[in-house]
Amino acid sequence: MRKLSMVALSLVLLLTACAPNFQKQEEVVQKKDDDTKEKAIIPKYKISDKYYRTIMPFEPGEARGMVVNNLNTRYDITEFETGLMRIAQNSFPTDKYVFKEGQYLDGGTVSAWLEREMTPAQVKAKEEELQAKAKKENSTKKVTVKNLGLNPIDSGNGDVHERNKKNPIYLAHILEHDYLVQSGEKGTYQLGGIAIGLALNSVHYYREEAFGAVFEKNISRSVLETEGKKIAQEVVKRLRTIDELKNVPITIGLFEQESRSSVVPGNFFAFTEVSQGSSDIGSWKDVKEEYILFPSDKAQKDHRDDLTFFQNFKQDVEEYFPNFNGVIGKGFYVDGQLQELNIEIPIQFYGKAEAIGFTQYLTGLVMEHFPNYVSVQVSVSSVLGQEALIVKKPDQDEPFVHIYE
Repeated sequence: MRKLSMVALSLVLLLTACAPNFQKQEEVVQKKDDDTKEKAIIPKYKISDKYYRTIMPFEPGEARGMVVNNLNTRYDITEFETGLMRIAQNSFPTDKYVFKEGQYLDGGTVSAWLEREMTPAQVKAKEEELQAKAKKENSTKKVTVKNLGLNPIDSGNGDVHERNKKNPIYLAHILEHDYLVQSGEKGTYQLGGIAIGLALNSVHYYREEAFGAVFEKNISRSVLETEGKKIAQEVVKRLRTIDELKNVPITIGLFEQESRSSVVPGNFFAFTEVSQGSSDIGSWKDVKEEYILFPSDKAQKDHRDDLTFFQNFKQDVEEYFPNFNGVIGKGFYVDGQLQELNIEIPIQFYGKAEAIGFTQYLTGLVMEHFPNYVSVQVSVSSVLGQEALIVKKPDQDEPFVHIYE
């Protein structure tokens, strides 16, 4: 018995030594701009070169949570944040920089910048309104209104529809990401640059009156690009007035968000890099990313070959369940080439054995129908929640399959 115990202990120690230790952490010092220092933790391991390591403990951004209220769908919220990280990698490589949520634009600042610009008369009226309110509260402090809105002026005069068609709201949200880099002293990190995402509306929603019917004004990509670049220049100018941001590189990306009814997210379509200390934007670079719904008219028009193999997959799924037609796919394209395809299959099962059998059938279809260069993820769900997940990476001989208990 003693010998068996010693053998078991030796085996445990051997396996422990061979297994990767994902608990290891690197203790570092984060250097502030006023030369003060504070201890922080940076995990030594990251799950992929696509992602940044993050300063711990996690420090929420100064405008945390605002993106949820300002963007139209959860798809746009997710893509706006992850897409900005992809944009940032052009300027701040993941092997040299670590991520931290934005610490310099607080909620009040972002809210003020998202407002419409005011006319002098509107500024005066606002000041008078606030001054009267202050007087009621027995305050003698003089009220000054800062005219910081980056969206077009609405004079408030004339037809509501004409005003909104002529001067729609372009800018929906501003997102800041900070990137820290190791300084000359080993183990010490300091701000190395920031990335700013400007979310722009492809559709402007407005009302004739409070709580009235909602009207829509579509905004073309060309108009968004022109207006977005103007806004970006003003944002850079304002960022340079913040002491900590006077000399750091700034990357700005323009994001077009989709309508409220869209089931696919919008995408970044342009970005620019502003060098250290500069306040002027030079050239812009195109971002050729796009999300396509399968099946859809756009997929039929622009990506007919990809739609064909999706439809063949969908047809075989429907042969398993003849009365079912709920297979939906979302394709992610870069430079016109399909990179990722996420497929959702909501279905009703009447037993776990049925779910297992269906998952095995789906796995074969995934390997049969989709090209090796495409990353495919299939999620199967029922009214009870997630049932199965199938993931096939490019050039992978066997996919990863998980059946939820």
